[in-house]
Amino acid sequence: MDDSRLKKILEEVRKGSLDPDEAAAKLRDFVYGADLGFARPDFHREIRRGFPEVILGEGKTVPQIAGILARMRQAGQAVLVTRIGEDVHRTLAAKHPDAKFHPEARAVTVGWEKRGKPEPGVLVVSGGTSDLPVAEEACLVAELMGNQVERLYDVGVAGIHRLLGQKARLFQARVLVVVAGMEGALPSVVAGMVGVPVIGVPTSVGYGSSFEGLTPLLAMLNSCSLGVLVVNIDNGFGAGYAAGTINLMNKKKAN
Repeated sequence: MDDSRLKKILEEVRKGSLDPDEAAAKLRDFVYGADLGFARPDFHREIRRGFPEVILGEGKTVPQIAGILARMRQAGQAVLVTRIGEDVHRTLAAKHPDAKFHPEARAVTVGWEKRGKPEPGVLVVSGGTSDLPVAEEACLVAELMGNQVERLYDVGVAGIHRLLGQKARLFQARVLVVVAGMEGALPSVVAGMVGVPVIGVPTSVGYGSSFEGLTPLLAMLNSCSLGVLVVNIDNGFGAGYAAGTINLMNKKKAN
């Protein structure tokens, strides 16, 4: 849990550099967030969950995204905007020069600072190249949390020798995110090989009978391999957050 911003406010009050009334106003944002009419950003989420609220760009207008982003930055929040393209990034960057576009993940980050030395242990695996946008979204989220993320791509079961040739990398990971579309068999295969949690991410990649990700979703939910946890279709963000949390919890136990 990252409570550094809260500690900073309390430290400023202790030193006398921040008036208690001003501190109360800042803390009010932590608890209640803001009401923009079309959105209610949650500024307390980072303290509760260790990661600030994320702006899902898909389905929002550019003015809505820009309005939420501006209010979150005003409150001192780092911001991640997912499911957007370069055109939206250009608009946001006009007012936020530090906005960084991550094309593979289809996301923009603003105001993020490095959290010390990244913690190794997360491996993101994909069945095919078409799964990379979802896989890269998972990588980005885990990295923003302070994890070192390794990537192992295009090792689906149609050419399983490609996966078996990477056993050493699989065995070194503390937690794996396995992204696959089509029939969704890859998480089950990986989980049958390793002794750590495997987070399956079904994607909407595939031909007709994959039903836009429903087939791999059901396949992963029905896995007989132990330790397979499943997020929703195309939910790279959820998988990255879960993997990052598990890995950082392992770090705390080790210390």
